[in-house]
Order: sequence, then structure tokens, then C-alpha cells
Amino acid sequence: MVIGLLFSFTISTVAANTSTSLETLKPLDEHNRTTAEIVNRLAQQHYQRTQIRLDNDLSSVVYNRYIKELDGNRSYFIQSDIDSFEKYRYRLDDALRARKVDPAFVIFNRYQQRVTERLEYLLGAIKEGVDKLDFNSNDSIHIDRENHAWPQNTQELDNLWHKRLTNSALNLRLSGKEDDKITELLTKRYTSQLKRIQQNNAEDAYRVYMNSLTLSYDPHTQYFSPRGTENFNIRMRLSLQGIGAMLQAEDEYTKVTRLIPAGPADKAGELKANDKITGVGQGANGEIVDVIGWRLDDVVDLIRGKKGTVVRLSVLKANAVDTSKTKIISITRDKVKLDEQDASQEIIELDNYGKKYRLGVIDIPKFYIDFEAANKGEPNYKSTTRDVKRLLKELEAEKVDGVIIDLRDNGGGSLHEVNTLIGLFIKSGPTVQVKDITGRIYVSKDKDDKVSYTGPLAVLVNRISASASEIFAGAIQDYHRGIIVGTQTYGKGTVQAMLPLSSGQITLTQQKFYRITGGSTQNRGVIPDIELPSLYDVSEVGESSLEAALPWDKIKAAQFDSFSDFSLQIPKLTALHNKRISKDPDFIHLTETNKLIEERRQQKEISLNEKTRRQEKKELEDFQIKLENNRRKSLGMELISSLDELDNAIGDSSEEVESEDTDKEKDGPTPLLTETGNILIDFLSLSHPKMANHN
Repeated sequence: MVIGLLFSFTISTVAANTSTSLETLKPLDEHNRTTAEIVNRLAQQHYQRTQIRLDNDLSSVVYNRYIKELDGNRSYFIQSDIDSFEKYRYRLDDALRARKVDPAFVIFNRYQQRVTERLEYLLGAIKEGVDKLDFNSNDSIHIDRENHAWPQNTQELDNLWHKRLTNSALNLRLSGKEDDKITELLTKRYTSQLKRIQQNNAEDAYRVYMNSLTLSYDPHTQYFSPRGTENFNIRMRLSLQGIGAMLQAEDEYTKVTRLIPAGPADKAGELKANDKITGVGQGANGEIVDVIGWRLDDVVDLIRGKKGTVVRLSVLKANAVDTSKTKIISITRDKVKLDEQDASQEIIELDNYGKKYRLGVIDIPKFYIDFEAANKGEPNYKSTTRDVKRLLKELEAEKVDGVIIDLRDNGGGSLHEVNTLIGLFIKSGPTVQVKDITGRIYVSKDKDDKVSYTGPLAVLVNRISASASEIFAGAIQDYHRGIIVGTQTYGKGTVQAMLPLSSGQITLTQQKFYRITGGSTQNRGVIPDIELPSLYDVSEVGESSLEAALPWDKIKAAQFDSFSDFSLQIPKLTALHNKRISKDPDFIHLTETNKLIEERRQQKEISLNEKTRRQEKKELEDFQIKLENNRRKSLGMELISSLDELDNAIGDSSEEVESEDTDKEKDGPTPLLTETGNILIDFLSLSHPKMANHN
């Protein structure tokens, strides 16, 4: 291709059919240098450097991703825009090699124009008042337009956005708001979004484009602008006085991706991964500011605040079956305290097989170590392995019948610590294999023959268990040292390095984890021996749900001596488990909830008829009440007549059965933990009958 022809265009100015003045964004001088650095880093230091080339194929992938990042729901651009951009599809590779990002700015400026036109249209329509909207038609709106054709012209866009406006107003009506308040709220929302569009700058356009490139290699290779670098460093230092949550932008929402263990949000217990934040209020009575359509940085700034102050979040729950209903969550801001992320233990008592069993539960929120203290030779430095070793001694002194390691929501941490932690349960041997960008394979080993615990062991995981958690669970499973219970884990089997750029920095995937049996934890994660039901949607949460995720593969197994293979007992354990939960009110409730949520997920269109929507809402609430009362009746609890009597309606909690902690008369283990205990007892009775019958 001829580079001179490629860059012979001029960056067009914004069309005159918008009344809002928009600056025509142009690349900054430093973008040329940063682009060259990013391209070189990817070509020389990424794990996929030999599989991915900067060529026409990658150019097309980056082009598609960039358009999707800007307008994934196909609601801003029209077909003629896409036609005009098509000439760049196979030219972006040449431009990037030449340190040029001009095509991205042409597209971004058009995007700015189209968004501005839509917001001005909405403000003009809402100015006439909500009562002028037709809530009696038989129209409907598609929830997801990703695979729809691009609108042919602005008239089609007007029709689409009129429906979106009607749906937004109808959602607010269904939530109990009056028309004048709806008009006021939507006017503020669209005015705020319009203001933020005007605030977009060259670095915003560049960041989106560069990440369209980096994320085409894998989901964890990412460019951070100078401001993004600052925010990243704040999070890594854990010095942020806020709520302790990792956030990302998704469509018009701010989505919670992960809670920091022992952080304010985690301890409050109401905010969960995949919840969407729709509003932020300051203090106990401050106005909830609508943040739909806001920049992520601005939402984060609003959530941050002084230690001890309260922030209120309006949240659309991840598993909410009624999308018109949000929940207000109050969280007291605080610093994340590292000592509150320590492993902890408790003992649960269960009756089974005609006797009372006492099981130790060790909860590990993350894999941690105080490297600075350890390197200084301090004798009492903190680490996961040291703490768990101490907790195991405490539990053995209590003569527990078995131990459960709870790794739910554990997103990983120190590779050194997971290696030594595995060593507490095996005599010695390999724990994980690591492959680098050169193809070399390193085997981490536990070289200490000492074993801290030899009794029956179960490991409880969920979809959020990732990285180091998967290494631990995978090794315990491969050694046949214990039984793995829960749901398929996240599938994060790659390692990133943070590398500096002349402007900003980049996280680059450079290594991949493999289990000692040779299979990677990447993409597939760890499949439990016994699966528990979960409200997490595997298609929406986890590595396999991410675009361009590195595939699962296999290398040669390491040499190791395993414990006795109990795989032949898994069918029997599964049968006992299924029989038990088929009669358990909490699990029946969870199963029915899953069915209801899945039905709602399959819904492709939403009616814009108010009467129809109110009837659907009533039927949904009646079904939820019936479902909850069936559970309560079986448990001998007081029945309810309204969802308002519940702290959590269906879909308001993430992984545990709803209302399990608030509705039961006595504190105790949650249903999922209880069932894990019962499975361990089954395992104990089948594998260690003498131990199971001791008194």
C-alpha cells in the first residue's frame, strides 16, 4: 500500500447539523512516539508475538474492534459512515508502522458528531415532556443490536432513539417516579452526557484506539494513558480512600468487575461483581447523581472521598430480573487494610451418617506476602502460607474431621505463596509449570518434605476464583489430594508485566500457566469434581467470555507422585449430592432462580406498552414471592406478601442463595458451604471409613 495516499486526507470538521460546538481532535506529537513503542513491544515481547503479525488480517481485527468499542450497539453511526470508514480496514497496519493514528481520529471525530446529534435529539424530545410520549403503542425495542444492520439514515436513528427514550422514561415510571421528575432526571442525564462529550480530548481518542490494538492480542494487554497510569498505581498501592472496587465502562454503564477482599464494599456485602452503577450520592441524604453515560474516570472521582464518609450507589444488580428496578447501597469509605485480607478460620458442625461432624473452614481472600519484610529477614513477616499453617494447627488442636479451603472470589496474588501453600498438603513435588515467550518451560516445585495437614480436604471455588486460586485448586486436583467443589473457575492462566512507555504504560502478557498434568488453566479454568449451582453466567463472566482470550492448550506433564486416585468415587459422590439438594429448600430456590434469570436473559425485545410492562412486572413479582414463600414454608419461616419485605429480591445477590444470612433465625454456614461440608463428609465416609466412624 502507498502510505502517501493513505495520509493524503484531512481530518474533517464536525458537520454543521449540530448546535453544539465540538473541537476537531487531532493526534498529539507524543502519540507518534508512543505508537512506535507499543507496536514494538507487541511485536517483540508479547506471548503471541510469533502467532500475531501486524498485517492486513490484524488491521481488520483492530478496525472491527475499534468500531465496536465506539458503537457496539450500532446506535450512533449510519451505514454511510461505515461505508466511508471501510477504506481503512486493511490500512491500519501500514499506518501503525508509520507511527500514524490519523484514521482513528477521523472515525472518532465522526463518532463525536453522531453522539452529539443523538443527545441533542433526546434533549429536544424530552423538552416537550414525558406525557407527550406514547406509552400505549404496540412498539418494542431490541435489547441488543450488536448483530443488527446499521441504520440507513438519520430518520432510522431518530426512530430508534425515540424508542430508547420511551423505554428510559417507562423504566422510571415503573420505578414509581412522576413524569415531571422523569423529565428533570432525563434532561440532566442527557445534558451531562453532552457536556462530557465536549470534554473528550485527543488522549481519549488515542486510548480507545490503542486498546483496540492491544486487546486484539489478548484481554489483559492494555495501554494506560498518563492519567490511567496514575489511577492504576493508586489501586496497586491500595491507598485509594474509596469503596475497594475495580470498575470498568460497559456501554453506558459503570460495571463492577471485582471487589478488593476486605475492602469497604466487600465488607458491606451488598455490591457484587457485574453489578452496574447508575447513580452516586454523597452522604446519607445527598442527591443521587445519575451517572449513566459518564466517563469512567469521572464516576471513579465521584465515588472516591475521605475516609469515614458515606457514598450511596444506585445499582442495577447483575442478576436482576426486573431491569427497571435499582437498589440503593450505602458504603462507608475507608482505606483497604492489608491485615483484613488475611486468611481466617472457623469451625462448622454438621449432622450426617448418624453423628456430628466438625469441619474446619479456612477462608483465603487472596494470596499475599510482605516481600519487603521477608527480604529484610524479619522473622514474623506476613504471608498466606504462614497464616494457613498456623490455622491448620489450630484446627487440628480442635480435632476437626476435615478441612475446607474456601477460595471463592479469590482473584489470585503471589505465585510464590501458592507454591508454598500447596506444599502444606503434599510431601514434595511440582506445583505449576510456566511457559514464557521464548517457549521455555519452568517448573515451580515444593521442595519441603514436611506436610502440615494429612486429613480429608475439600477446596471450594466459584467463577471468580482466578489465577493463583486456580493453580492451587488444579494442583490439589491433579495430586488427588482433595476434592474440588463449586463452579468452573475464571480461567485466568496468563501472567502480565507492566512496562513503561514514554507517555503512559502498557501491561503485556508474557507467560502462561500450566498444571502439572500439562493442561493450561487458561480459558478453561478448573472444572470441579462436584459442581454446585451458581448465579454467575459463564457466558458473561470469566476468561472464556472475553474477546481474543488466549486458548486452552497442553504441554508435557511434569513428573510427580499422586495420592490414591478417587475418580471412581465421583459418580457416587455426585449422586449423593444431587439427591440431597433435590430436597433442600435453598437449592430448589436457587435452581428456580437460575431458570427465571436465564429466561429473562433470552428475552430479545422489550415492550414499550406501559400496560403490558406493568402486567409483566406484577406477574414477575408474584412469581418471585411464590418462589420465596415456597422456600420459607419448607424452612418453617414466616411468609411474605411483598418483595419489599425482603432485603434482597431475586437477583440481588451474586453467588450465595438469596437472603440466606438475613432470613435465617440463627447465624450459620451458608447453603453452599454447608453442602460442601456434606460432600466432604460423603468423601470421608467413602475414602476413609475408619476415620468417618471414629468418636
